[in-house]
Amino acid sequence: MTAEVVLDLKGLKCPLPVLRARQALKALAPGALLVVEANDPMAVLDIPHMCNEDGHRLVSVERLEDLARFVIARGERS
Repeated sequence: MTAEVVLDLKGLKCPLPVLRARQALKALAPGALLVVEANDPMAVLDIPHMCNEDGHRLVSVERLEDLARFVIARGERS
């Protein structure tokens, strides 16, 4: 079982959620999971795009009323 790191980015606006998520992913070992919680409407576009660009795997996206919860597996490169 892989441990999860939870990153609370509620209240931050674009581009800060992506920048903070990218920084947190760099600190993790390949395959480790990062859970990102953000309420910036652009995060639902920006976080998946960042994963694709940086080689991370977007495991899941859960959209609640005003919150998006992303589970990201750190890729080999980054």
